[in-house]
Amino acid sequence: MKNIMLVCAAGMSTSLLVTKMQKAAEGQNLAADIFAISESEVDSTLERKDIDVLLLGPQVRYLKGPFEAKYKAKNFPIEVINMSDYGMMNGEKVLQHALNLIG
Repeated sequence: MKNIMLVCAAGMSTSLLVTKMQKAAEGQNLAADIFAISESEVDSTLERKDIDVLLLGPQVRYLKGPFEAKYKAKNFPIEVINMSDYGMMNGEKVLQHALNLIG
């Protein structure tokens, strides 16, 4: 089971992308928990849930450095979603990028 967390300003704009990523994961018979939250929910979510990768929406790219410092001990990759993939809501490409980061 891969746990993929997407973070955006309000947790709303990434919900369509999550749906498309879930559909892509189903097409690959991949067991994945893909979900989106707002930046304000990150701490509480990480207290109760382990994740494999954290993807930031382009609108919150400024959080990458602070999040890398804050969650370094948790040892998961943090990356900004490619702006064109995000804009096109390309769930397949974003999922593949997440899986590549997980390794």
